[in-house]
Amino acid sequence: MESCLFCKIVRREIPCNRVYEDAEVLAFHDIHPAAPVHFMLIPKLHIASLTEIDDQHRDLLGKMLLLVPRLAQEQGCTDGFRTVINTGRVGGQEVYHLHIHIIGGMERLPVMIHHQR
Repeated sequence: MESCLFCKIVRREIPCNRVYEDAEVLAFHDIHPAAPVHFMLIPKLHIASLTEIDDQHRDLLGKMLLLVPRLAQEQGCTDGFRTVINTGRVGGQEVYHLHIHIIGGMERLPVMIHHQR
C-alpha cells in the first residue's frame, strides 16, 4: 500500500532502527517505546489488521510467533515479555498494517487493563 507508514519502512523510504529482517518480515524499535525494550514485528506483506488474515497467512503468522521469543531474548528480555496485537479502532490500532508489539526489559510490566466494576 503506497501510503502505509509500515510499508514505507519496509521499502526503506522511512528509516528505522532494525532488530531483524528477512524476505518476509521486519522487526524494528518503536519510536515511542513503552518500556526499555519495545519493538515491533511486521510482515512485509501489507495486511491491514488481524481481522484480514486467513488460511493463506498461516505459515507467515507461525513464523512471526516463532521469531518473537528469540528476538525478545536477543533484545534482553531474559525473564519474560509482553506481546500485543492491537486490532481495529476499539483495539487501539493506530497503524493499519498488522504488527506485533514486543515489550519488556522491566522488573515487572504494569497491568494492561484494569477491571471496571
